[in-house]
Amino acid sequence: MTISNEPTAIIRTERGLTIAGTRITIYDIMDYVTAQYPPKFIRGLFDLTDEQINAALAYIEANRDTV
Repeated sequence: MTISNEPTAIIRTERGLTIAGTRITIYDIMDYVTAQYPPKFIRGLFDLTDEQINAALAYIEANRDTV
């Protein structure tokens, strides 16, 4: 099931909403967003591509009430 506008960017797995191709959940990213870490730091911490971190941040922003 595709969750974002980009095909396969954010997928629903048994772990929850996950960045496609990783085991990193939106909630893992959300902890750092809430703590106000910069996106570049989060990207490096999780070894994500620009596209992956942008998809995760866009999903969080678009669905802030539910995440």
